[in-house]
Parts: sequence; C-alpha cells; structure tokens
Amino acid sequence: MWGSVIFLLLSLILLIAILLLSCFRDRTTAALGHLGGRIRRRLRFWLYLPQGGSERPQLICKPSTLAHYLLQHCGSLGRPCTPDWPWLDPHLQTLCSLVWPLAGSEIDFARDHLQLRDGGIVALDWAVGITIRNWKATGPSSSSSPPVLIIIPNSWGRLTPHVLGLCRLALEQGFYPVVFHRRGQGGCPLATPSVQQFGDPSDLMEAVSYIRFRHPSAALLAVSEGSGSGLLLSYLGECGSSSYLTCAACISPVFRGQQWFESPLPWLYRWALLLYQKLNLCRYSTALSEAMDADRLFSCTSLQQFEELQFCTGGTGKQSPLNWESYWERNEPLRDADEVAVPVLCLCSWDDPIRGDPRTTLPLELFETSPFFLLALTHWGGHCGFQKESGHGDSGTHFWSQAVLMEYFRVVAEFFRAEERRSQGRGPPPRRRTSTLLPRRRRGTLQRDPPATDDIFNWHRSYTR
Repeated sequence: MWGSVIFLLLSLILLIAILLLSCFRDRTTAALGHLGGRIRRRLRFWLYLPQGGSERPQLICKPSTLAHYLLQHCGSLGRPCTPDWPWLDPHLQTLCSLVWPLAGSEIDFARDHLQLRDGGIVALDWAVGITIRNWKATGPSSSSSPPVLIIIPNSWGRLTPHVLGLCRLALEQGFYPVVFHRRGQGGCPLATPSVQQFGDPSDLMEAVSYIRFRHPSAALLAVSEGSGSGLLLSYLGECGSSSYLTCAACISPVFRGQQWFESPLPWLYRWALLLYQKLNLCRYSTALSEAMDADRLFSCTSLQQFEELQFCTGGTGKQSPLNWESYWERNEPLRDADEVAVPVLCLCSWDDPIRGDPRTTLPLELFETSPFFLLALTHWGGHCGFQKESGHGDSGTHFWSQAVLMEYFRVVAEFFRAEERRSQGRGPPPRRRTSTLLPRRRRGTLQRDPPATDDIFNWHRSYTR
C-alpha cells in the first residue's frame, strides 16, 4: 500500500514538473543555458583554457582619468587579438615571435658602447634606418627631437624578430628606437667577471642618464619584452619619480621572478633558454670562474640552478654573500611597485606558455589598486606573440601588441599635454576625434560600471622632468 502511495506521489511530482517546464519553456531554457555557461567558464578557468565570450582584450586597472582617456582614444585596445589559423596555438605564436625571421626589410643600427662606473660595458643600438630591397630609409635627423623609445630585450639577451619588428614600426611612425644590451649580451663584451642580476637596474640607470644627456629635449619612453620586464619594473620602482620616463610598457612580463625560476618550464623552452645562455657565456668561462663555479654552471639542467650558480655561489672556493632568498629580496621585479610614478601598460595573454598559470602569475590586485599599472589581458597571444588576423586594421604590422604600443605612447602623450594645458589655464583639452575609435557600447567589455567621480584618480604631472 505505501509503495503505491509513494509511486503516485512521484508520478504527480513528475507531472507537475513537466507542466511547469512546458509553461515556462523559454525561461527554463535560458536559466539552464546560463547555468551551463557559468559551469563551462569555471571549467575553462580551472583547466587553464582561454575564456569564451568576447574576443576583445580586457583592460584591468584602477579607475583614473588616464584609464578613461585610454578607453576613449586608444582604439587598438578595443580591437580583437585573434590570429589566423594555425596561430591560435600559443606555442606556434611563441616560437614565431622568438625565431621567425623578419621578412621584407633589414634594420640598420649604430652602436654605442657605454663604460660604467665599475668598468663594465653595456651597448646601446640606435635604429637609424631601414633597408628594403636595396632601398634605404633613414631614421630621425639629428636636428629633430623625436621621442626616444628605449627597448629592453628578454633577460637572456636575444634580439627577437618581435623586437626587430617593433623597432621598424617605431621608426616608421616617427620614434627613435634604441635597444639596451646588458653586459656580455648582444655582442657586447664582458669587461668584468660578473653579469647583471635579474632585477638590478644600476646599469640601466646609467644608460638612461646617458640617453637623456644625448637627447635632452626628447621625451623618453621604454618598453620591455618577456623576462626583460623584470629589469624595467625594477628600474621604475627604484627610481620612482626620477625615472625620466614619460610612460612605459611591458610585453608578456614576468612579474614574480622567484616563482618563475622555481616553476618548471616546458622542456623545449627550458633547454632552449639554457643552451642559448650557456653558448653566450662559454667564451668567458675562464674569467667567470673567478666569480662563480663555471664547471657546474655549464653542466646544470634548470634555470633556477643556472641563476643560483651565477649569483648565489662564489667561484674558486669563495662564498657568495647572497643566498637564494636574499637574492630575490633585491631582485624581485615588483619589490618597489608602490614607488612607480609613471603609467605602465602590461600586455599579457591567457595562454602564455612561458609565464605560466595566469591564476598565480598575474598580480591582479596590483592593477586594481595602483593607478599607474594597467593590464590588457587577451585570450590568445602566447609569449610575446599577439598576432592578429591578416588585413585586420591599418597599423602596418602583423602583431597586435606592436600596434597597441605605438598608439598607447601617442595617446598618453596627448593626455599629458591636455592635462598640462588644463592645469596652466590655457584652454580646454584637444577636440575629440570625430570618429570614436572605441564604440560606446563596447566599453563595458574593457571596464565595468563607471565609478563615482569622487573615486576617480586625478592625474598630476608633478613627477615629470
């Protein structure tokens, strides 16, 4: 008897459910679809897959007048970063940006060797022209004062095709690019028995002072690639308002140096980076043996061990004053992030195979609390790849990141000029463009609800030189 009653109750409940589903089919389908979408996005996040939805980059930053100005006038930040097939694969994009030859033109460089206070030597390669099939275009003349773009390659010193393409585009758009090479890298001789530490900005400080002395009336900009961003971020944090830079940018930066060295890279990148650095230093093995254990250095099999043997263990029986923990107290890129006083745009992709898991390698709290740091996060791009669809846009480059940087530097300069005119009472800011580069309806994909006026960070140029 009780079994029949239970069966009738279950049948009645099932019948009522069917009637409700038939009456509210559209709402039920939408609710289930929304729930399924949330589950799918959550699975994609925890499985380290690109997020679905809009292909436009996400701009993560603290609300400020500069961020609002960028959203209005920097149209490249609102364009999708979607490459052609088969470049959707992050490893192909990464390898393309690192080893694919730059086709169609050759950049002419003029090198300056700068001797430092301790006797070390760094190199500055000034991009002075472009050679295209026996036709040569020269760079800025010595009488003009174009903005000087300081380019910092990755920490292992390779001048990648992505950097060369950035130099070419900068020349074409009126900038004066100069590539900074560390001690013993990029053909620069190693004059001291030591190389530059990962986040030691002392050599870069002297190089920037020299550039400013050589071009006193030019605006100074800086951009870094990959692990070279550790040097630029350290410089900005240590110098603070005395950096002499108008603004800066980082392409696929490594924010947490110690964590990056301690985390295992995919074997292909690990062996490639180790082999390239060993080949670069092997010619100085005799001189380096005075400061480090050269035999162990050239036989190690991990990036952490390679870095530790260079700076945390002494050579010829000497004991280094640094251990692994104290080394990173002095070289962590964001150790002085609170002192940064110029805007820094960081371009990162969700699928970067070298930086690692974005859930642990991206300091989102920094971008949400500091008005000087802005993060443009894309779904695709690999490590320093950021290729875009063929024929998409009219920026003269196949890399979305290069187009964004050139426009970012120009928009920031316009913003500062407008702020100076407003503060000096010389009239209203420049007239807005007739065609808005970023459609109003798409701004919500880059920044959420507009904040209250009292919470917006007001920009001041008191730190500029």
